[in-house]
Amino acid sequence: MIDRSTFIGVTAAALAAGNPTAAEAQTVADVPGTDPLLPKDVYASSRNRAPLITRDMIASDENKKAYDGIMNGSTIAGMQGPAGISLYSSKINRIASQLNVALRLQNGLDPRLSELAMMVASREADSAFEWNAHESAGRKLGIDQNLIDVVRFRKPTTGLGEKEAAIINLGRETYGKHKVSPQTFATAQRLFGTETLVNVCLLMGNYVMTAGLLHAFDLQLPPGVVSSLPASN
Repeated sequence: MIDRSTFIGVTAAALAAGNPTAAEAQTVADVPGTDPLLPKDVYASSRNRAPLITRDMIASDENKKAYDGIMNGSTIAGMQGPAGISLYSSKINRIASQLNVALRLQNGLDPRLSELAMMVASREADSAFEWNAHESAGRKLGIDQNLIDVVRFRKPTTGLGEKEAAIINLGRETYGKHKVSPQTFATAQRLFGTETLVNVCLLMGNYVMTAGLLHAFDLQLPPGVVSSLPASN
């Protein structure tokens, strides 16, 4: 449970944690529209439509631990990312965080293919914030520029590795067409097995779920970052 405050700003804990996006936010009154570079209903402190949560707004010790973990780098984007929004629903945030960790780390895929699945989900959901974070993570795991551009620009998957193509085709049909063909399903099942295929579907679904949250709260990219996704129709 969060006790709403009338004043939101960047806390000393954020600065001490060295979170660059949080550190760049100006201390502002708890009203949106103070930054002319942001939409009028977006708070400069949080870069979304809800005020930035500070530690003194959190009642329970358990939820304070979750906040501290975020501030100490347990997520890619810190409090100016999805975690800063989902922490408003503390109980659900704990459950969702545990599920996300399991889906990312215990899905039966190697880390590179896991990251590819997250990128595909981000792209199919047109989630610029997620794409920005996971494109960078994907590069670090060895996803090359050609594969990134196939996902980014929805190019044909011909010529890609079997598993890479299977993940991309599965994500495109699931979230783009809302219907997976028998051939696409059979190929993915042959390559990954049923258990891992279930995990891949749940992993992509987890990131599409987060994309919905970010769209609703209009989470903005970090300061100075421009979306590299093509404009959506």
